[in-house]
This record gives sequence, structure tokens and C-alpha cells, in this order.
Amino acid sequence: MRLIALLILLATPAIADVPKVVTDFGPVQSLVMDVMGDLGLPQALLPTGSDPHDFQLRPSQADLLSNADIIFWIGPQLMPALGDALTALAPKAQTIALLQTTPVRAFAEGGADPHAWLDPANGKAWLGTIAETLAARDPDHAATYRANAVAAQDNLTTLDGGWQALLTQSRPKPFVAYHDALGYFTDHFHLTMIGAIELSDATPPSAARLSQIQDIITSGRAVCVFPETGRDPKFIAALTEGLPTRIGAPQDIEFITTKSGPGQYGRMLDALVQGLSGCLNPP
Repeated sequence: MRLIALLILLATPAIADVPKVVTDFGPVQSLVMDVMGDLGLPQALLPTGSDPHDFQLRPSQADLLSNADIIFWIGPQLMPALGDALTALAPKAQTIALLQTTPVRAFAEGGADPHAWLDPANGKAWLGTIAETLAARDPDHAATYRANAVAAQDNLTTLDGGWQALLTQSRPKPFVAYHDALGYFTDHFHLTMIGAIELSDATPPSAARLSQIQDIITSGRAVCVFPETGRDPKFIAALTEGLPTRIGAPQDIEFITTKSGPGQYGRMLDALVQGLSGCLNPP
């Protein structure tokens, strides 16, 4: 009996291990979770409470990179320090810079805008990229990866239809964001963002910039100004003092306080849509 069992075992094709996957931060991790399902748990380098623009590698994060088979990240435009770390610590890992797989918009002042996850069309495209990358590495589970990606894409399509309908009345109403990160989002939904308090992710607004944005709020008749999680909101109260401009709900577009999980990418976008609509079109 033991001999028969051994022969059966030897005749059974070996099932490849599920790849060890690392992502840069919560939004990408959530998309990979949707694709991997119960097969594995992708790890995020950036813990909840951290800003991706301020990323500095820690020893525990170095271990994750060294042991990774596949690394999905936005690209060096969002986390430049990670690019150097990948070269040094993960030379054998397959790295997928998602920003290189979909159209890239530019900031008004020049340079690539890395906040592409805020366009649900990009999220849907990335789900396909993630699934095909995993399927090529782990063909035994290719059908599962692809089916999970299609299910997540279908869910985003349904959500997007509702978001488009909800934001119909918001489109012509001007608003100001905290930092210049909503370009992909406003392009997708045809919204009217007339300015941002911070033009750079790394530099607080100067006195001259605050004066400029106050002029923009006043002359553009901004309906709302939106704070952002992880950014100092003290400027907003001063900028809107004495004006009819409303202060909207804080936007957590980088998962600063949001814990990642399956489906959390869609819930983040939904919170952003609901917050914008609630301020621009109050009941």
C-alpha cells in the first residue's frame, strides 16, 4: 500500500507555490487582494498611517523586498526611494510599475502625475495586468486569478455607473482640493477643480501660494474646499473665513487611515465620490 501511495504521489504533477507578492501601499494592495482571493496575502510596504510621498525604507520592509517573487507598485514618480531599494534588495523579483501600463497625465506645472489609481478605469486595467502577471508566474491558479479579476472589474463597472449618475449635478460646481492629486479623478468624472492648496507633495504651501489660492477661491466662487487626511487642515479655515465656501469631508485617497483589504479600493473611491457630492450638492 505504501508503495502504491508513493507511486501515485510521484505521478501527480507538482503544484507550484503561490508567488510571494509585495505592493507599495494600500490601494495597490487592495487590488492585488481582489485578484489573489484566498490563494495568498500580498504584503504592503507602507503601513497604515504613513504617507507614500515620505517613504523611507525600514529593515522589516527590506526583508519583504528580499523575499518577494513579484512586486506591484505605482512607480518611482510616487515613491522615488523605493526605486533604488528595488534595485539593491530585489534584483530577482519581477517588478511591475503600474503607472507604465496605462495613460499618464501631466501636472499643469510639468512632470508625470502619479495619482493614477484615482481613475477607476485605471483600477480596472490594473486588475487585468495583475491577473495576467500572476497567471504567468503561477499557471496552476491562472483561471482563479483571471476569474477574480473579472469579478472585481465588473464590480467597479457597476459602481462607476452609480458614481457617474451621482456626480451629474456636481460637474459644473467649482471646488478646491488640498493637494494636486485629483486630476485623474476629475478627468474621469468631468468635475471642475479650480485649484489645489499644495502644488507639491513634499512642500507645504508658502504665504504667496496661500494668497493665490484665496484669490482663486474668491474669484472662482469655489463651492467647497476639501481637506485631506494626513495634511494640516489649519490653512483651510483661514482661507474660507467670511466666505460662503463650504469645507468638505477629509479625503483619504492614499489610505493614510484606511486599512487595506479586498474591495477597499472601490470603497475608497466611493467615499471620495460621496464626500464630493455631499458638499457640492448638500441635501
